[in-house]
Amino acid sequence: MAAVAADDDDAVHLRDRAMLELLYATGIRVSELAGIDIDDLDDGSRTVRVLGKGAKERTVPYGVPAQRAIDAWLARGRPQVVQPGSGPALFLGRRGRRVDPRQVRSAVHSLLAHIPNAPDLGPHGLRHSAATHLLDGGADLRVVQELLGHSSLSTTQIYTHVSVDRLRRSYEQAHPRA
Repeated sequence: MAAVAADDDDAVHLRDRAMLELLYATGIRVSELAGIDIDDLDDGSRTVRVLGKGAKERTVPYGVPAQRAIDAWLARGRPQVVQPGSGPALFLGRRGRRVDPRQVRSAVHSLLAHIPNAPDLGPHGLRHSAATHLLDGGADLRVVQELLGHSSLSTTQIYTHVSVDRLRRSYEQAHPRA
């Protein structure tokens, strides 16, 4: 995501970078991202508490790049847009109100459009990419199910087809009797 060049002092750019990094790092839904409050973050353990479908709460880890982007947003971006009535929302719009899923979708498309050769993905595409990359990296299907907040394993299995295709290509390329 470092390929996205823009004004690092612009509040909206800092917010958009943080949203993009957090979406990809966690695979959370766009509505879950929009609902995050500052107190839902735990920087020490780099986890975020989200409220998923069916009002089910779960805790999801995220990595260092997301932490850096969130830190930059909180230190330099959010103070530029916060208003007395902003409340505890982590991500705010220009007028100091909580972002909505539509704003998040627009921000993701806009940021990715500035990355050479990047596919045109929305937040759900980032969710899909996160799940696929976890599975490709060897994560257990049940762990990915928990991270994504799926109540059914069959829903998570939709993300395995890319991993199976990659496994097949690797097998055919490497095995002498493939």
